[in-house]
Amino acid sequence: MAKTVLVVDDDPTQRRLVQAVLEREGYAVAQAESGGEAIDRLTKGGGADVILLDMVMPRMSGLECLAEIRTAGITTPVIVLTANGGIETVVKAMQAGAQDFFVKPVSAERLLIGVRNAMQLTQLTAEVGRLKKHVSGRTTFDDLVGTSPAMRMVKSLGTRAAKSTIPVLITGESGVGKEVIARALHGVSDRAGKPFVAVNCGALPANLVESILFGHEKGSFTGASDKHLGKFMEANGGTLFLDEIGELPLDMQVKLLRVLQEGEVDPVGARRAVKVDVRIVSATNRDPARQVKEGAFREDLFYRLNVFPIEAPSLRERREDIPALIDHFIARFNVEEGRRIAGCSPETVALLTAFDWPGNVRQLENSVYRAIVLADAPFLQPHDFPAISGVSASLLPMEHGEGDREAVEGTGTNPAEPYANLPPLPDTPIRILDDRGHLRTLEDIERDLIQHAIEVYAGHMSEIARRLGIGRSTLYRKVREQGLEGILKEAG
Repeated sequence: MAKTVLVVDDDPTQRRLVQAVLEREGYAVAQAESGGEAIDRLTKGGGADVILLDMVMPRMSGLECLAEIRTAGITTPVIVLTANGGIETVVKAMQAGAQDFFVKPVSAERLLIGVRNAMQLTQLTAEVGRLKKHVSGRTTFDDLVGTSPAMRMVKSLGTRAAKSTIPVLITGESGVGKEVIARALHGVSDRAGKPFVAVNCGALPANLVESILFGHEKGSFTGASDKHLGKFMEANGGTLFLDEIGELPLDMQVKLLRVLQEGEVDPVGARRAVKVDVRIVSATNRDPARQVKEGAFREDLFYRLNVFPIEAPSLRERREDIPALIDHFIARFNVEEGRRIAGCSPETVALLTAFDWPGNVRQLENSVYRAIVLADAPFLQPHDFPAISGVSASLLPMEHGEGDREAVEGTGTNPAEPYANLPPLPDTPIRILDDRGHLRTLEDIERDLIQHAIEVYAGHMSEIARRLGIGRSTLYRKVREQGLEGILKEAG
C-alpha cells in the first residue's frame, strides 16, 4: 500500500512540482491549499503518513496550522517548507512539533531523503511502543493488525473472554497468529503486566514434560541438581499459554486436568502440592474433537479447555488485511535491519493479496523479511518475491549503488564478464523519426533502447545499467514505468 504524503501549500505550482517528484518514487500525494483544508482532512479520517507544510500561507500560517494539528492529537510527522531559512524560523517550527524543514527551492533528492527519514522515525517510534507492550505483557487487541470481518469477530470474542478467567481454546491453522491472540487476551485482562508464559507442548522432551510443566525438587531424579519451579509456578498470578495442546502425551493430560480442577501442582519429588493462580489459554492447529474420537485426547480435558473457543482465521480468509500486514512488517523490519523501504508497489500488493499463503501470516512475514533484506529500490517490486512472482532470483541485484557486482547463480562470478569480449553490436532497430519524418519523443526512444538492451543482455540488469550509464535502481524504475516487466521476465 503506497504511503501518502499531504502537501499543504497555497502555491499550486509548488504543489504540482512536489507531487511530480513524490509520485515518481511511488508515493501517493494528497493536496491542500490552506491550513484549514489540511486540518479538515486530517481530523475527518483523510489521514496521511507525512505532511509537507508551507510556513507562509494566507489566513492561517504554517505554524498556526501545525499547532492546531498537534492540539488535535495528530502525531503524523510534519516537514515545514520555508523561503526563510533563518535559525529563529527553524527553532519555532521545531518547538511547534515539526520533524524537519526545507528551504525553498528544495532539490528532489533532499525532498525524498526528508520524507523517508520522517517515515522511518514514525516506524521506529511505533516499533519501540510495540516492544514495550510486548515485554510488559500489555499487548491489546488494538495491536492486532486487521479490520476484516473475521478479525473483528476474533477481537470481539477475545475482549469478552478477557473480562473473566474462563479457559480459552484458540484453534486455527499453523502460522495464523494464535500466540498473538493469546497475548492480547492477557494484555486486556486484569492480569495485564503479570507473567505471560508460553509453552509449546509439541516441543517438550517426552521424559521431561512433567518436570518442565510442574517443576521438581533438588535430587528428585538423576540430573536434578537444583530445584525447578516449572511453567505453572512461573506463570503464577498471570497467564499460561499452552500451544499445540493436542501434542501433550495422554499421561500428562491426566495430570494437567487435575491442576485445572484443583488449582494446585505436584512438583516431581515434592512432599505436598503447591497452590497456583493461573489463567489457562490453550491453542491447537488440529481438530481436538476428532482427536477425542480417535482416543488421542482425553474427552474430560477437552471439555475443560474448550469452554470458550476462538477460531483464528487463515490469511486467505481475510485477504483484505494483507496490505496492512505488509505495511506492518515493512515498518518492523526497517527498524530491525536498518533499511528505508517506503512500501510496496501497487502491482506487488495485488500479487501478494492474490496469493493463497498456505503458511499464513508467518509465511507472509518471512517473505517480506527476505524482500526487505534483498530489495534495492524504495518500493518492493514483484521480483523481490521470486517464489511468488516467478521471476528468477538469479536476475536480482545483491547490493546497492552504481557498479555493484552481481553473482551468477552457482558460479560467484560477475555477470558482466560474459559480455566483456563481445564484438561491436550491429545497428539497432531503434528509429529516431516517426512515419511522418518527425522526431519521436524521447520517452518512446528510451523505451525501445531499454527493451533492446534487455534482449541483447538476456535480462542481466547490472550489465544493462552499466551499458546505459545509469544506476540499477533507476533502471528498475524505468522498466516499471515503461511497462517492460513482461519482456524482462521472458529475457530471463
